[in-house]
Amino acid sequence: MIQVGIIGGAGYTAGELIRLLLQHPKATINFVYSTSNAGNKVANIHQDLVGSTALEFTNKINTTVDVLFLCLGHGNSKKFLEANSFSDTTKIIDLGNDFRLKADSVFKGKEFVYGLPELQKEAIQNASYIANPGCFATAIQLGLLPLANANLLQNDVHVNAVTGATGAGTSLSATTHFTWRANNFSYYKAFTHQHLGEINQTLHTLQQSFESEVVFLPNRGDFSRGIYATLYTKFEGSLEEATQVYKEYYKDAAFTFVSENELHLKQVVNTNKCLIHLHKHGDKLLITSIIDNLLKGASGQAIQNMNLMFRLQEDTALHLKATYF
Repeated sequence: MIQVGIIGGAGYTAGELIRLLLQHPKATINFVYSTSNAGNKVANIHQDLVGSTALEFTNKINTTVDVLFLCLGHGNSKKFLEANSFSDTTKIIDLGNDFRLKADSVFKGKEFVYGLPELQKEAIQNASYIANPGCFATAIQLGLLPLANANLLQNDVHVNAVTGATGAGTSLSATTHFTWRANNFSYYKAFTHQHLGEINQTLHTLQQSFESEVVFLPNRGDFSRGIYATLYTKFEGSLEEATQVYKEYYKDAAFTFVSENELHLKQVVNTNKCLIHLHKHGDKLLITSIIDNLLKGASGQAIQNMNLMFRLQEDTALHLKATYF
């Protein structure tokens, strides 16, 4: 059994990791580290796990686990790894943004591989360290990978995407209180969102000639989880040609599927799927890409990466039914 350690165990992504790992036939949770909850039962914090586990949070670390998941606030993973050393055989999957960009990817002589399976599955299989992609970045990149791979991005890409409240994490802020969020909608970090760095990095890796701009407007929605992203760009070919490009690119993907029908979030919430729909209007191609921000956008993709790293079937423990009704 793969021995798993989780650092930063009280947040949303850690809660989803624990839920998935408890059902994983090849992995067992060795410890869940949280200094603020040490000695407390995991199910007291992640209350959907009442009756599912007797695990308790700990402030002690087992440095020889097989794989370590870092569920820390952005900027804190590097600090944690500088202060704590692990076995040379311990694989590390960081769910933060500390190592996603190539300029930041080498740490203590080891390279963090960008963990988007639809982009570079083989590199992930051979990696020891993984930088798990951001949630918005996952949805947007999966909407654009086929075009970039075929050198078909010739103009600016306009993106409007909305995320649920869990995307902001468990810490309260002015825009996460119920009285502000309920029956409300707003944008934030217009044109400057931090995920643009990894999105542009991937697009330039696949299509070096891409010199246009990804114009990204992120929004906050009045719902708990999910990302609904709409992207459009000029495309000279037909809808049938675009559909063929996408279906060919994703023909072997375990979780990304092209749908002929218009999409809604209930199709993907509580799953590790990304669903994509294409629509042509004049010379513009509209791409809709939807995911669960906590699963395909975070913890589910992290488990997918773990499965690849340990040469397990990619979808192990990720056969999840959407919360459709």
